[in-house]
Amino acid sequence: MTVQQQLPPAFGTADLSNCEREQIHLAGSIQPYGALIVIREPDHVIVQESENATDFFGLDRRLRGLSFGALGGSIVERLLDGLTVNVGSIPVATPCLVGARNLSCIALVHRAADGELVVEFERAVEGADVSVDLERFVPEMVAAASLQSLCDEAASVFRKITGYDRVMVYRFDEDGHGEVFSETRKPDLEAFLGNRYPASDIPQMARRLYERNRVRLLADVDYEPAPLVPRLSPISGRDLDMSMCFLRSVSPIHIQYLKNMGVAATLVVSLMVGGKLWGLVSCHHYSPRFLNFELRSVCELLAEVVGTRIAALESFTRGQGELAARRLEQRMTEWIARDGDWRRALFDRSRPLLLPLGASGAALLFEGEILTTGDVPSTVDIREIAEWLCPQLEPGLFATASLGSLEPAFGPLAGIASGLLAVTFSNQSDEMLIWFRNERVRTVTWGGDPSKPVSDSDDPSELSPRRSFARWHQIVKGTSDPWTASDIRAARLIRSSICDVVVQFRAVRILIAQDQLDQVSRQVRGSDQQVLVADARGQVIQSNAGFMKWLGVKPSALRNIHDLPRFFDDPQQAKSRLEALVGENRPWRGEAAVVTSRGGTIPVLVRADPVFVASDRVLGFVLLFADLTDSKAAHAARRRFRENILRSQRRFLTVDTGREVEVQRLMSNVVENAQLAALEITEGTEISEVPALLEAVGVSVSRTVEVLEQLVRSSLDSRWRGR
Repeated sequence: MTVQQQLPPAFGTADLSNCEREQIHLAGSIQPYGALIVIREPDHVIVQESENATDFFGLDRRLRGLSFGALGGSIVERLLDGLTVNVGSIPVATPCLVGARNLSCIALVHRAADGELVVEFERAVEGADVSVDLERFVPEMVAAASLQSLCDEAASVFRKITGYDRVMVYRFDEDGHGEVFSETRKPDLEAFLGNRYPASDIPQMARRLYERNRVRLLADVDYEPAPLVPRLSPISGRDLDMSMCFLRSVSPIHIQYLKNMGVAATLVVSLMVGGKLWGLVSCHHYSPRFLNFELRSVCELLAEVVGTRIAALESFTRGQGELAARRLEQRMTEWIARDGDWRRALFDRSRPLLLPLGASGAALLFEGEILTTGDVPSTVDIREIAEWLCPQLEPGLFATASLGSLEPAFGPLAGIASGLLAVTFSNQSDEMLIWFRNERVRTVTWGGDPSKPVSDSDDPSELSPRRSFARWHQIVKGTSDPWTASDIRAARLIRSSICDVVVQFRAVRILIAQDQLDQVSRQVRGSDQQVLVADARGQVIQSNAGFMKWLGVKPSALRNIHDLPRFFDDPQQAKSRLEALVGENRPWRGEAAVVTSRGGTIPVLVRADPVFVASDRVLGFVLLFADLTDSKAAHAARRRFRENILRSQRRFLTVDTGREVEVQRLMSNVVENAQLAALEITEGTEISEVPALLEAVGVSVSRTVEVLEQLVRSSLDSRWRGR
């Protein structure tokens, strides 16, 4: 691409392929119902003029090179008396008499971007006194309670004041497309109300000029432009910047556009809201029509009133959204105080959460859980949407009215999730609040096919604006109502409230957790059970006094699980089991022996487990050590008891008394009674007391055996004496 091709097309040389960049502010000519001169300072010499200036003023020579004083009349005195005009300010209007014939004019003076003093003249005409009407019209518009009623009233008022055949209030959407929002017209004209026009119909350069020069008049589409002479400004050596010139010529492409519509004259007044171009009051006439300066000024004044009222209505809407968000914040705070869970404030009833944004459903993803209300996708779909959203939410907010067009995989969800607005409220990317809007299949009416490549001939290079302005209908699917600036503001407010509440919620959790930690720590420290608690890295965070007493060391000597093996009688086995615990999350169950500070050993049962907060995330480890000393002693006592019983039984197996059966039966009763006693002792007695009690039962059995032996001997002695 050459440098020449990269340059914006000069005024009048653009076609539809590059009209977006046409330098319409460097028109180099004017509409001929006025005249223009450029004055050099400080000598006040006229250095540039419109070609029609001589005829306009009724003079017999060119003005270039003459002193401004040669024009005569009161305008000269006003300027030479020190009229101050700054670059960028609105033109200063001055009624004056000009020339030898004392031509009654309105002079509009402004300073161009390169410093030139530009004076435009139009003939003064006696206009109607509109002050009385203004006193009536302004209160009527200020009293409008809705945007639609305001725009309807504005269209009606502008038509009454200007007398144009058609007056439309034209509103821009987020994509720059325009919509005829309100309209009033002659009954025989086709209605344009509701028609949409593509953003390309009003190039960005034209939009910028509408922001600077708020009223643009085209008196006759068939006018013959009056060029500036010379074309380049003698002061700057460049084309005169005519951004603020009310007489500036209109782009030929726009002229053709209007002719294709059958429009002969237009008046366009900018509607500015919040410093931005919100829309236009577009007036069409089907025959030439000139509007004098006074009426144009009234239109500009009314446009300011309308813009201010729009700002007020939109602020009221934003205020309602802010109020709803504040109420929601209050509800969340109350729920935290009531039961500690702020989420129920959002989902106890759907209206407070959905109404501020006009949503049909919402989903909250928080700490791995999902809460929903209204019409929402399935839990699986919501998680997939959230995963897709994570990289889109860098600024903390994401909105679309056509989710399926951004990610075709979500196209089947269009019925309930065409529109999506999501906000994050923590540094966890997967914690978010998502609002959904249902699909709204609708017919959009365009003023002509916006995608139609149009030309006047078979030659593609000879492009011109659309000839057919018959309504063209487009069926729009897979989209929801667009999210407005008020919706996004409400979402940001709710996000801010949730951020505050979540921080508060987690701060309260810290206090609760700290209190619980203190209580649990005291309980662990005071427990009779020997216990050790370590974090996921194996660092010891809690152990009790009993365990430290076993080891005979201070807590500072045991900082990590890997410090434990040296306290076991088999350090290598302990090291292997503990490394498997920390490194592989493998539990340890089994018996071991702990070496005491006195050199002895304590038999222990080890229960060491990893603690999982999720399937793949370990919080830490808990190690429990049960002293098996009493258990081992009780087991040995039971073994000795059984051995003593068996020995006692065997003592009678070889006794020859003649009454062996009777003696054996008696012995069985004694043993059975002893075994029953041993069972009851084992089941119902503290394990530390079992050895002593079993020993006592064993002694009792032994004594019983001795008594039986005496009885047997006595029985034998009696038999011998009887013989």
